Amino acid sequence: MRLLLLRPLRKLSFLSSSAGLLMGTVQLFKSTPCPNPLSPSSQRHSFHSHRLVFSPLSPKPMSKTRPLCLRTNGYSYVSHANGAAPAELENTEEKRVDFNQLSRLKLKLEMLGIDYGICMPGQYNHLICPICKGGDSEEKSLSVYISEDWGSAFWCCFRGKCGWQGRTTAVGDNKLSRETSNQIAKVKKKREITVESLGLEPLCEELVAYFSERSISTETLRRNAVMQKTTGVQICIAFPYWRDGQLVSCKYRDIEKKFWQEKDTEKIFYGLDDIKGTNDIIIVEGEIDKLAMEEAGFHNCVSVPDGAPPKVSSKDLPPEEQDTKYQYLWNCKEYLKKASRIILATDGDDPGQALAEELARRLGRERCWRVRWPMKNDNEHFKDANEVLMYLGPDVLKEVIENAELYPIRGLFNFANYFDELDAYYYRTLGYEYGVSTGWKGLNELYNIVPGELTIVTGVPNSGKSEWIDALLCNLSESVGWKFALCSMENKVREHARKLLEKHIKKPFFDKRYGGSAERMSAEEFEQGKQWLNDTFYLIRCEDDSLPSISWVLELAQAAVLRHGVRGLVIDPYNELDHQRPPNQTETEYVSQMLTKVKRFAQHHCCHVWFVAHPRQLHQWVGGPPNLYDISGSAHFINKCDNGIVIHRNRDPGAGDLDQVQVCVRKVRNKVAGTIGDAYLTYDRATGQFKDIGIKKST
Repeated sequence: MRLLLLRPLRKLSFLSSSAGLLMGTVQLFKSTPCPNPLSPSSQRHSFHSHRLVFSPLSPKPMSKTRPLCLRTNGYSYVSHANGAAPAELENTEEKRVDFNQLSRLKLKLEMLGIDYGICMPGQYNHLICPICKGGDSEEKSLSVYISEDWGSAFWCCFRGKCGWQGRTTAVGDNKLSRETSNQIAKVKKKREITVESLGLEPLCEELVAYFSERSISTETLRRNAVMQKTTGVQICIAFPYWRDGQLVSCKYRDIEKKFWQEKDTEKIFYGLDDIKGTNDIIIVEGEIDKLAMEEAGFHNCVSVPDGAPPKVSSKDLPPEEQDTKYQYLWNCKEYLKKASRIILATDGDDPGQALAEELARRLGRERCWRVRWPMKNDNEHFKDANEVLMYLGPDVLKEVIENAELYPIRGLFNFANYFDELDAYYYRTLGYEYGVSTGWKGLNELYNIVPGELTIVTGVPNSGKSEWIDALLCNLSESVGWKFALCSMENKVREHARKLLEKHIKKPFFDKRYGGSAERMSAEEFEQGKQWLNDTFYLIRCEDDSLPSISWVLELAQAAVLRHGVRGLVIDPYNELDHQRPPNQTETEYVSQMLTKVKRFAQHHCCHVWFVAHPRQLHQWVGGPPNLYDISGSAHFINKCDNGIVIHRNRDPGAGDLDQVQVCVRKVRNKVAGTIGDAYLTYDRATGQFKDIGIKKST
């Protein structure tokens, strides 16, 4: 028999360097049975020929164009269907081909990228998948079945990172969903298999040397009954799948790391008997990783049979009977239900992490843990358990497993997750930990602006609430350069711009009576002010006749934060928003939910929000500042806010200056940023500025 040299081998080859095998033209694997180094005797075992039948509906192909480890000279394997075709395609009577129908089906296959040119009707054809291109090895992993009358076709790609499935007919639309493909699958009786019926043989010396190169010992191979299968001039590794000592399935691997399994067998974990009755379970992605775990002292480990998905599914979990990709979990649920700790030690690449997430979704994140593989170099981690074993040894692999961390549960954390943020807060590297100064000395001891907080501002009509907020924004722009989004629905744009410019330039906009003897801003100052307005403020305005909702306002504010770096949002006032609510929802419930949305926006975007809310009608008002509980709508305005401020202007000439403004700080949640008390400012009518007058009263 002619011997073929496969290819130069890498460091981790099937060779044992000490054995001196495969030198020059020496073949790696022998076609004849070889002595079993794992057995006391070296007797030869007879080989039972067993044809490998490809099932297009099994998760992995039983046979490929090159099903075993050595290539043959141009041999292309096309399997014929031994079993019945799906119900839709079955017909035992001879069919006459409709050439119009044939043309339509070929056109559809061509549009899908399926090379129908070499396809034969009535049998399974193996092609290169147009979606995944067969991976780096250009594997012919796409199984295509065409009915004998060319009326329909269905296909399935068996690469774990692809899985493209679908069907089409000469007349009608393509159906490419996985569910449609599953519906046409026939329920097949599981095969009963034995070592003899599969023609499995003990490992030869070359394969034992290969495992030795991967730090897998002879004892571990013997304990897991790792075997080989030969056919013709080719040999592959066989991983038998056992349950309660009975052979359930078998998976094969060749030197090019191609995998396939016996068809019509039950899907279970590899190494299932090793986790029977255990409380701690380790799940890995490949059979060799399971063997590596044993070298580190962990027998309570299993491997998934079908590899990893390309990404996490965005769909809800399907019912157990429809969860075909992960059917092995449900077939082994009796082994898993008592486990209190499941360590997911899947590969570190994206598909491996997607597998971990899919397993956690089904097993319950609350009992799952995950491993972090050590760094291989400055840029990448080791990929899996076997790599760690080979390069760092069993002790490091054991340490990695023992240091597994809790699998993250969305919304559930401990403080360790926030230690970096806490350190930055302590050492004041975040910025604005004490809040930003208001620009008024008399108010700074009571109130400072902290990003991510909500301030409710109220006061009786014509008290200067909006004027005070505008003045505050001008101070923040000048001192720290913040930008703001303004949803000010009671102001015309031109009038609001005038008020802001007067406060910024500190001169009246017009040469009119309210300006007194003050000099009007010049045209040059006006032009500079226009540029400042454009750089500092972004307007949120509803151009429709209907009132805007709070969700609409927050959506635009988010865009302003992300696009323009806005740090503050003003919503003025509450009663100008659309407050439609479900018939079964009270106003109090509505206000609570609305303010929760506003607070989440502030916290998530590190943006301070000022929300102006008018008090309800005060029938017995005697001229003093109202209380926060007087706000129209709900007491939640004071309950939900971080800061509550009442702006009050003196209206009694006998009580003092009519331009005196009282800033009543009635709530401060963050004691670092302020405290409850009153500060007094004076209002300059000519420029719209608020100035300190040195009067301060604390409570």
